[in-house]
Amino acid sequence: MGMPLRQSIRVGRYLLEQKLRRRTHFPLLVELEPLFACNLSCAGCGKIQHPADVLKRRMPVEQALAAIEECGAPMVSIAGGEPLMHPDIDKLVAELVRRRKYIFLCTNAALLRKKLHKFTPSRYFSFAVHIDGLRERHDASVCKDGVFDEAVEAVREAKRKGFRVTSNTTFFSTDTPQTVIEVLDYLNDDLGVDQMMLSPAYAYGKAPDQEHFLGVTETRTMFKKAFADGRRRRWRLNHSPLFLDFLEGRIDFKCTAWAIPSYSLFGWQRPCYLLGDGYAQTYKELVETTEWSAYGRGKDPRCANCMAHCGYEPTAVLATMSSLRESLRAIRAN
Repeated sequence: MGMPLRQSIRVGRYLLEQKLRRRTHFPLLVELEPLFACNLSCAGCGKIQHPADVLKRRMPVEQALAAIEECGAPMVSIAGGEPLMHPDIDKLVAELVRRRKYIFLCTNAALLRKKLHKFTPSRYFSFAVHIDGLRERHDASVCKDGVFDEAVEAVREAKRKGFRVTSNTTFFSTDTPQTVIEVLDYLNDDLGVDQMMLSPAYAYGKAPDQEHFLGVTETRTMFKKAFADGRRRRWRLNHSPLFLDFLEGRIDFKCTAWAIPSYSLFGWQRPCYLLGDGYAQTYKELVETTEWSAYGRGKDPRCANCMAHCGYEPTAVLATMSSLRESLRAIRAN
């Protein structure tokens, strides 16, 4: 299963508009980081390595909205840090919903039950809760006991109150096809999240743990085995069929980082939210002054093991839209 049909139609119409305007670079989804502070210290994340004065900063709602309006993307992923620590996060979400943007609020869910009353259910809005394995694996990943149980209760409470809840799971070299199956079975069947996102971990240079990031061959082997025996079709995965083919190694793609740009406290990060080669003040400047052909596997050594969604999911989406066969395949998945 890919994205919901209504959302697919909206995104498809947006892509057609870009084609008719003959735009070669445009945003599909914006990774919006209104703060870097977090209430956890995950071993695989380098965000909280920023200096204390940076971690205290919070992006004004007006600044965030201006960036989204400027680039025109139909979808926004609000990340961080932990977005629920932002004092005006509910106002930002409400304004984006009013603009009919599709929003994923990425959260570790430790604060979710306390903050839930600030939000209103909407077909445009989803909580994207990070679940990186079952209890023992997840708590080890976030370096704190009890987080898994709190996240599970928060998901259940959000669902009871009518919110759409997706999950986001990152897999490391310590995972196996069996651990992938176990957590996705749990999220799909037991916890009942609306849809699931997954990604092989990218090697953040500032992450405390540098030993457990997946290589390309390991990623393909793991997902090919995990997706076997019809499981891939049964799980409610929030990805295009071609991106899942990519994870399995059935097809390869070039990186399209300009389609999922990152906007943070420092501006538009080039080339993506995983690499920090400077910042632009506008999306137009980002697109026109970044040497996109210099990035991707086989071009930049930092990209050698990257199969992250921010670079390759948009490539898969564009490939789907340009093929009648793949478009019909995606419709059937929806």
